[in-house]
Amino acid sequence: MMVAIKDLPLDEKILKGHAACPGCPITIALRIALKALGEKTMLVIPASCSAVVQALYPKTAFNVPTLNIAFEASAAAASGVSSALKALEKEDVLPVVWAGDGGSYDIGLQALSGALERGTDFIYVCYNNQMYSNTGIQRSGATPYGAWTTTTWKGKEEHQKELAEIVMAHHIPYVATATIAYPTDLYEKMKKAKEMKGPRYIEILAPCPPGWRFDMSKTVEMSRLAVETGAWVLYEMVDGKMEFTGYSKRLLAGKKRKPIKDWLKMQGRFRHLTEEDIEEIKKEIDAKWDYYMKIYGGNEDGK
Repeated sequence: MMVAIKDLPLDEKILKGHAACPGCPITIALRIALKALGEKTMLVIPASCSAVVQALYPKTAFNVPTLNIAFEASAAAASGVSSALKALEKEDVLPVVWAGDGGSYDIGLQALSGALERGTDFIYVCYNNQMYSNTGIQRSGATPYGAWTTTTWKGKEEHQKELAEIVMAHHIPYVATATIAYPTDLYEKMKKAKEMKGPRYIEILAPCPPGWRFDMSKTVEMSRLAVETGAWVLYEMVDGKMEFTGYSKRLLAGKKRKPIKDWLKMQGRFRHLTEEDIEEIKKEIDAKWDYYMKIYGGNEDGK
């Protein structure tokens, strides 16, 4: 049975005084994650927003041990941490990479793939805000088709890649997606990952108010609508077995998706799109869900 929000642990590992932007989903997600993972967690954080929002030196708002590392090296560093913990017989301490999409999809992909192939005992979390937010809102491999960034100011011409699917090709024990709009889903997936061994990967959609150009009060609504329109999918894969979760499970069973235009129009980064551009995005999402329906669908209650 899924835990209720009121039953989440009261202990807080994210303290007052962090430097996140108003409406930032990253610290919300980390707050929920650490409630599931507990105090014996060691964070490994590459260059990213999280490297900044910890607070100003010499103080920190992250009340767990934290290793800040170079942009491309978080998974390699976590491999070293994992090995060191085993050598010290401290296998109850959990190494967790907390990285953005720039440091995962692009700059950190080689180190991530290597750590997965080696079977490193750790959890790798990619919070995906679909751009290089910390360094000025540049395009990343996770940036969707048509999106404005400071380096795609006419709209990105390429479609984003799917890092979770690349990770699946490494045949690791656990792969999952989540978003802060469904906090108990995120909590349960973190809890499940904690109890497993080997490489585990969780990707969290992280709508960024300044980068996506929406009002800071709409972060949770933006996260929820991404799922309801099918732009973001909630699932987990355990030992190669895929299962959709939450609202995405209902969509898989045939519940009608909300129009993708409802999600796009809330974001200034898509303000320039033509009807042809919107249709291109809709076709991409339709094709993705047609594939899901063909491979995984048709056997759940979609009411």
